[in-house]
Amino acid sequence: MDERENELERRRNQLETKLVAKKMHDGEEAAKDQRAETSRKGYAQAMKISSEFLSAVIVGAVLGFVIDRLAGTSPWGLIVLLLLGFCAGVLNVLRASGVVTSPHPADRKPGVKK
Repeated sequence: MDERENELERRRNQLETKLVAKKMHDGEEAAKDQRAETSRKGYAQAMKISSEFLSAVIVGAVLGFVIDRLAGTSPWGLIVLLLLGFCAGVLNVLRASGVVTSPHPADRKPGVKK
């Protein structure tokens, strides 16, 4: 009977050791998944901000070019609207990153006080 209890205790200890190792491994996997999720969110935010900036500059340049062609004011329309597009892009980046708030309270996200 004593030998049987010793064998049972040894198997319990072995199982407990495996369970602890499995829990540690699961914790490491969860931490790795959390880091990957954070990285994906950061990449998505960077892509959003950069596309907003580039689109504002491109729209300003295209509108300036079109106005120059129609009005014959080359290159002043392109220069002015390109600069305005750049300023709009910078403002979009600052708003997206939270540095500058939205101009109207209705544009703000619900639950965010600024």
